Amino acid sequence: MTDKNNKIPFDEDNYTHNINRTNERKLDRRGFMKTLVGAAGVFALSSLPWGAVAAKELSGLWEKEYPHKKITDVNAIAIGDAVDFTFPGEHDNAILIRLTEHKYVAYQNACTHLRCPVFWEKEEQQMLCPCHHGKFDVATGNPTAGPPRRPLPAIEVKVEKGAVFAVKVKRYEV
Repeated sequence: MTDKNNKIPFDEDNYTHNINRTNERKLDRRGFMKTLVGAAGVFALSSLPWGAVAAKELSGLWEKEYPHKKITDVNAIAIGDAVDFTFPGEHDNAILIRLTEHKYVAYQNACTHLRCPVFWEKEEQQMLCPCHHGKFDVATGNPTAGPPRRPLPAIEVKVEKGAVFAVKVKRYEV
């Protein structure tokens, strides 16, 4: 008597007898590379529209003009004094400094090193970042000491009808 569990279920002892190998596709190295290059091309083409949208948006940030925002009245700020304000958004801190009777400069007052606030030192006639003793030239926004390597983003201002207005942000060159 033969044990039922020890019986081979097929006449052959090879369990791969039911695989039809006549129509099997082989993927060699050349075929694999063609598939890989084709998939990369499809991915590149599908991401192209998004890259174009991003490039268009980023190129518009170079000197983007925002709705003019009143900073202060001309007679409310003395020569050598500074006024803090926000521009272009309510969380974008900036500083306006009156240098002469008719010359005003404004910068975003986040240090270009680690985004610490930048303060105006009237006695020293310089802008100072207290975090790492970074200093900026008030006339240009360029760093003069400390770890910052990039200038502060300038804000273009316009004097009109006895008031100083913020007009646009000039981004620094990379």
